[in-house]
Amino acid sequence: MKITDIKHEYFRWPRSVPLTNGTLTYTHCGLSVVTIRTDEGITGYGFSGPVLNKDPFLMVGELSDRLLGEDPLDHERLWKKLYVPKLVGRRGMSTRAISGLDIALWDIKAKAAGMPLYKLLGAARDRVPAYIAGGYYGPGKGIPELQKEMEGYAAQGVAGVKMKVGALPVEEDAARVKAVREAIGPDKILMLDANCAYRYHEAIRFARRVEEYDIYCLEEPVAPDDYDGMKKIAAMTSIPLAAGENEYTKYGFRDLILTHAVPILNPAPFLTGGVTETMKMAAFAQAFDLEIAPHGDQTINVSIGAAVPNVSYVEYYPKEYDALWNEIFDYRLTINSDGTMSPPDRPGMGFAPNYEVLNPHRVL
Repeated sequence: MKITDIKHEYFRWPRSVPLTNGTLTYTHCGLSVVTIRTDEGITGYGFSGPVLNKDPFLMVGELSDRLLGEDPLDHERLWKKLYVPKLVGRRGMSTRAISGLDIALWDIKAKAAGMPLYKLLGAARDRVPAYIAGGYYGPGKGIPELQKEMEGYAAQGVAGVKMKVGALPVEEDAARVKAVREAIGPDKILMLDANCAYRYHEAIRFARRVEEYDIYCLEEPVAPDDYDGMKKIAAMTSIPLAAGENEYTKYGFRDLILTHAVPILNPAPFLTGGVTETMKMAAFAQAFDLEIAPHGDQTINVSIGAAVPNVSYVEYYPKEYDALWNEIFDYRLTINSDGTMSPPDRPGMGFAPNYEVLNPHRVL
């Protein structure tokens, strides 16, 4: 089998209400698509969302020449051919582009095998516990509105919810956390995500204020490279830390794991090197008996979550985050009655673009 064509597309649409986390405001949603075609008629897709409302796959065109004419099943050899740090960078947009290409290659591999991707990767199970990510800051959104939102998510039967912190003073955010715990009750897990908003001493102060609300984890309390800060926070709170959505490749996760400060890892396959690298990170984590909760795009994470035994939860973005998300693919991913998600049971990753919905929002 040979790769005959690689195409890159980008679509973008406005949110009805801008969403703000601890550091950034998002005004638009979007989808980048990389399509790889082969001489045997098998097509693979890789997806990613926008980066600060911009296309994250800008380097796909520069990398495509390295794949044309190659066998798409040789994922290890092709990943090495794509990842040449001195030329394309060790992190950032180039690694995101590599991720999209790698995911599309794995989509082809699973389709060629006639297997769902999660089966090809190992199939630890056929459903994964889910939590709903939300709790953003927004215009006119006070504590009553936040409580109503999170209570609605919890009512869908998921294991729990995740909310944003870090954009307000510690006392105000602590009050928001208290209100959400009261709204969802004592039996649902409650995760907090600061999106790198704190310095380490601020994170310690905040963690101490909210420990009493039975917090499952505090995600990205400090800058992704502040390993020393993570160690200091971990030593001063009983709340487990989570991090990793801003790490790149197996090397970044090696360094994060060796801090011994982060028991919950959040790799994002769509940016950190694709399926090839994520499976290596998962093996690292298993060797250290660490938990994985993949970050971001459900289209790939539901398959990773079903394949990897130490994945604890996969996050689900509801319509409040992106009203079009479940319309832009030809497969609708929903939450099961037991609060889990199941990967598509058809060959490949299980998702293809729905151009009828996407084309009105085409940028590229």
